[in-house]
Amino acid sequence: MQTFSCQSGSNGNCIFVQAGGTRLLIDAGISGRRAQQRMTAHGQEIRQVEALLISHDHIDHVRSAGIFNRRFGIPIYATEQTCRASRRWLGEVDDVRVFAAGDTLTIGEAVIRTIPTPHDAVDGVCFVIEHAGRNLGVLTDLGFVFPELEELMGQLDAVYLESNYDPEMLRTGPYPIYLQRRIAGDGGHLANAQAATLLRDCTNGRLRWAALAHLSEHNNTPELAYQTAAQIIGPKMPIHIASRYDVSAVFEI
Repeated sequence: MQTFSCQSGSNGNCIFVQAGGTRLLIDAGISGRRAQQRMTAHGQEIRQVEALLISHDHIDHVRSAGIFNRRFGIPIYATEQTCRASRRWLGEVDDVRVFAAGDTLTIGEAVIRTIPTPHDAVDGVCFVIEHAGRNLGVLTDLGFVFPELEELMGQLDAVYLESNYDPEMLRTGPYPIYLQRRIAGDGGHLANAQAATLLRDCTNGRLRWAALAHLSEHNNTPELAYQTAAQIIGPKMPIHIASRYDVSAVFEI
């Protein structure tokens, strides 16, 4: 498999995965033009994508799903509740394929496991893409480190894992108290140290790399997320950062 992040953060999320000859996009929180440009930068054609998988109904993940379908002809895969909650952003679409959270999907050469999350969306999921004996996790907007997540981590060969905030930056930053509580609560996001500890404790030597994703603009920095991970994990594995502003390098699994 090959993968890269077109963008990752509360300003928009979109991740590309190629499993053999099958091309997938995870989420559509950036414009169609931007997604097309960033895929082209790595020699990929967006019209060859076979499926757009939507993790949940929040705007930074679903904003342009309807555009991806209408302009590029990409089928949308989402749960029924996510489709209903996203109707404003989907608009008129002619190819939506509904799954239930917890289902396993087969799309071309890829097998995709959908894992329900406690994030405060209506019916959120994260994904594991399987191909040729390798597993890639796309694990963001998780809420908290729920028990299934710990078990799942040991099955992965590579992972995009949210490392959303630094607790001190969140506490002293511009967000009101209610929003701080939401982010740090069970329906919010993982802090840097939570993500790093999960990587350290819940792997069995199989994990080849991790890309820290969905970093907060106001409550984190790439440098701080990386430093926290490096301190907790040590030299155990390569750590990358999925940028809020640009396409990542191409990663192999």
